[in-house]
Amino acid sequence: MTQFDLPAYLTTLVSDIHINPLYSLSGLLVGALVGLTGVGGGSLMTPLLVLLFHIHPATAVGTDLLYASLTKGVGTVIHGFKNTINWMIVGLLALGSIPATLATLYVIQHFGKSAAMSSLITHVLGYALFVTAALLLLRGVIRKLAEKRFEKAEAEHKPLHTGRRAMLTLLTGLVLGFLVSLSSVGAGALGVTALILLYPQLPTVRIVGSDIAHAVPLTFLAGMGYFFIGNVDLSLLASLLLGSIPGIIIGSMFAAKVPEKVL
Repeated sequence: MTQFDLPAYLTTLVSDIHINPLYSLSGLLVGALVGLTGVGGGSLMTPLLVLLFHIHPATAVGTDLLYASLTKGVGTVIHGFKNTINWMIVGLLALGSIPATLATLYVIQHFGKSAAMSSLITHVLGYALFVTAALLLLRGVIRKLAEKRFEKAEAEHKPLHTGRRAMLTLLTGLVLGFLVSLSSVGAGALGVTALILLYPQLPTVRIVGSDIAHAVPLTFLAGMGYFFIGNVDLSLLASLLLGSIPGIIIGSMFAAKVPEKVL
């Protein structure tokens, strides 16, 4: 039996990486928007790769998932230091999303880069983008309705049962696991909106922090699944990160200076 040479394998992977300035520029622009608004890692990058650069949908999704896990990992560290993560919510979401992600990856591996799988990913991506846009536009209205419902339930001494809320959180994770694994879209807008409805008493910053923390294992697991299947382009990933890291820093620096209406 031949022994697997990990250092040689990694050296070969790194030597095969080539930086594309256009991909880096795209990463810079999307990274800046994510730094400014907190949105765009999946809902902008994946369709950009598919429609503008004609990357195969499965490769675009797989590469974007690893891209998102690395960028949101930084966000999780920051939120963790600020104590703005509810780890119970993160755990409940992961209980649903991880099995759903594994099941989705199994289906993707089975069909590979077939026309049927490409069509499925493209359709799920399209619907997910429309739903994400609608939820972003309506998030303020949704939060007000959720807060009113919570206050009414508290006044009538009929709060949502803890066990039922936990089950709904787990089901939310299951839906996110399926959706994000197929399209790389939804971990942010859909996750935050669902948590607002389930936990209206929590400050928005804790909901956002919890959603970001859950997105890290979800996108990393899904991204690694795509990597082992062969649907991750390392040159594309490196090029995107080369632009997105300074883009996120620049966007974050200017976020506090830009008027809220502009954001």
